[in-house]
Amino acid sequence: MLRNMSSGGGTVASLWTEVNRCGQNGDFTRALKAVNKILHEVKEDVTALHCKIVCLVQNCSFKEALNVMNTYSKVLGSELIVFEKAYCEYRLNRVESALKTIESVSEQTDKLKELYGQVLYRMERYDECKAVYTDLIRNSQDEYEEERKTNLSAVVAAMSTWEKASPDDLGLSETTYELSYNAACTLIGRGQLTEALNKLQEAEELCRVFFSEDSDITEEDVESELAVIHSQMAYIMQLQGRTEEALQLYNQVIKLKPSDVGLLAVTANNIITINKDQNVFDSKKKVKLTNADGVEYKLAKKQLQAIEFNKALLAMYTNQADQCRKLSSGLQSQNPGHPRPVLIQVAQLCREKQHSKAIELLQRFSDQHPDSASGIKLTMAQLYLTQGHVTKACDILRSIEDFKHKQGMISALVSMYSHEEDIDSAIDVFSQAIQYYQSEQPGSSVHLALVREAADFKLKYGRKKEAISDLEQLWKQNTNDIHTLAQLISAYSLVDQDKAKSLSKHLPSPESMSFNVDVDELENSHGANYVRKKAAKVTGENLPKEQGWGDVKLFKTLKLHTTCKLPKNYDPTANPDPERWLPMRERTYYRGRKKGKKKEQVGKGTQGATSGAASDLDASKTASSPPTSPRPGSAQASASTSAPAASNVVPPRQQKPATAGPGARKKAPQKKKKGGKGGW
Repeated sequence: MLRNMSSGGGTVASLWTEVNRCGQNGDFTRALKAVNKILHEVKEDVTALHCKIVCLVQNCSFKEALNVMNTYSKVLGSELIVFEKAYCEYRLNRVESALKTIESVSEQTDKLKELYGQVLYRMERYDECKAVYTDLIRNSQDEYEEERKTNLSAVVAAMSTWEKASPDDLGLSETTYELSYNAACTLIGRGQLTEALNKLQEAEELCRVFFSEDSDITEEDVESELAVIHSQMAYIMQLQGRTEEALQLYNQVIKLKPSDVGLLAVTANNIITINKDQNVFDSKKKVKLTNADGVEYKLAKKQLQAIEFNKALLAMYTNQADQCRKLSSGLQSQNPGHPRPVLIQVAQLCREKQHSKAIELLQRFSDQHPDSASGIKLTMAQLYLTQGHVTKACDILRSIEDFKHKQGMISALVSMYSHEEDIDSAIDVFSQAIQYYQSEQPGSSVHLALVREAADFKLKYGRKKEAISDLEQLWKQNTNDIHTLAQLISAYSLVDQDKAKSLSKHLPSPESMSFNVDVDELENSHGANYVRKKAAKVTGENLPKEQGWGDVKLFKTLKLHTTCKLPKNYDPTANPDPERWLPMRERTYYRGRKKGKKKEQVGKGTQGATSGAASDLDASKTASSPPTSPRPGSAQASASTSAPAASNVVPPRQQKPATAGPGARKKAPQKKKKGGKGGW
C-alpha cells in the first residue's frame, strides 16, 4: 500500500492524497503522474522514488523501473528495493541477475522467497525449488496457500517429467483443476498414461464447474482455459498410438489461437511429429508457430531441444539439405555430447548416398565422446551391413561395452558370423559371454542358457571335442538330464572311449526305461499314421471258399509306364522318319504351304450368322410361291411375339466421403454404368 508523507506545503500534501487514492483504486497511471509532481517539488524523496518504482512495475514498465533504481541506487539503498529489482529482472528474463539480487540479501521475506522459487523453477533447479515451496507452505498461513501448493505440484511434475525422478507423495489435495492437471503431468512422467488421462478428465470437469459460477465468463473463455488440458490429452493419445484422435484435438487447440505461445509451440511440434515425412505443407505452416517471440522463456530446455531437432528433420524430409546441415550443426555446437544432431547429419548424408562420409562422421564422434558412443556405433554397424561389410559390422558391435554381453547382441553376432561361415569367431563370442556370466552371475538362468546354446552350436558344426566342457558343466548342474549325458558320451567317444564307457554307466537301464505302454492301443489311436488291423476269427460258417476264376477280385495296381505313348497310325513295320526331331520348316521335303485355296468367306451379316446360312436366306434361289393372305375374319398379327426384356440397371449408390481433415474436399458421388445382359 502506498504511504502518505507530507513534505511541506499544501500542494505536496494534496498530491500524496491523490497518490493514495489512485493506488487503492488500481489507477497506477494517474498515481505515477502525481508521484512525478512530488519528485519535481521534492527531489530524491525516498518514499516518492519507491512509489514511482511500484507504479512502473504495476504498469509493466520494467526497464524504466530498473533505470530509476540504478540511477538512485545510493539514495534508495539495496535492502529497500531488492524485491522490486529482482522482480523486474525476472520479468525481463534476466534470470541469473535476479538470482544474484535475491541471494545478496541476508534475510529473505516471504514474498522474496516466493520470487526465489519462481527463479529456481525457471532455471530448472527443481530440488532447491521444491525445498523453498515446502518451507513456505510449512511456515506461512495466509490466503495464498493454494497458489503455493499449485506451484509445488508443478515442481513435482517437472521432476517426474524431465528428470525421471520419483519424489515422495506430498499429500496435496486435488481440489482445483490446476492441481489435478499437475498430478496428471506427474503420472505421465511415470508412464501411467491411462491414469493420467482419467486425471485430465477430472481436471476438465473441475475447470468447467469453476467457471460456470462466473456469469461473465463466456464459452470461448472456458475453451481457451481448457486448451492446455486438451493438448495434454492429445499428447497421451499420441503416446498410446491413437494418432487420429490426437491430431483432431491438436487442431482444435490451434484453431482457438490461445495467447500462450508456449502451448501453441508444443502443440504445433506434436502435429509435426505425427505428420513425419507426410503432409509436409501442413508441417511447414505449423513450424512457424514454434518461432514465435518469447517461446524460449516459456518452455523447458528439453522441449526447446526437441523442437529444434524436429526442425532439422523437417528440413531433411523437404530435401533442404543445406538448411538441415545448418540446423544440425547449430544443435551440435549447443549440445556437443548429444548424439542426435550427428545422427541427423548422417541421415542426410545417407539420403545423398555418401555412406563413407557418414561412417567417418560417426567414427569421429565416437572417438571424441566415448560415453555416448553406444548408439552411434550401432548406427555404424547398420551402415556397414547395408554395404555388405558383415565382418566390420561385427567388429563394431563387439567394441560396444554396454551391449557386449547382452543376449540379443550375442545372438546377432553369432548369426552374422555363421552367415560368414566364421565358426571360430562365433565360438569366441560364446566363450567370452560365458566367462563374463561365470564371474558375474554364476549358475544363473542366463549363464546356463548360454552354455546350452554354445554346446548345441558346437555340436551342430561338428565341434564335439570343444563342446565337452560345456556339456560337462550342464550335466553337473543337472545329473538327471539324460539328453545332455547322451550328448556328452557321444562327444567323448571321439576323444576318450574309456571316459565314454564310464559315463555310459550313468545311463538308466533298459528295464527302468521301459514304460507300461499298450502297443495296440497306441497304434489304434487317432495320431497313428498306420493302423494294424487284427485278423478276424474264422468260424465254421465263414470258412473261405475255393475261389474260381469268377470269384477272383481284381485289385487296382499301380502301372509303371516303361514305354511312351504311340500315335494311332503307328506302323511297326515302317522305318521311322530320321528327320522327325527337326521342325517342319527345316526338313528336306518341306515345300511350304500350298497356295490357291481360299478360305471360306465369312459373311458380313448379323453377329453369329454363317456363310452357309447366307445362301438359304437368298430369296432369288428359292422357288417362288404365291403370297398367302389372311383369312377373312382373322386378326392381324402383332409386331413382335414377345415383350422386350428389361435391362438389368443398377441404381447409382452415393459413396460416403472419408473422414476429412480441415480443407479436405468431399469426393462427388459417381454413377455406376448400366450393366447386365438384358436387351431386346
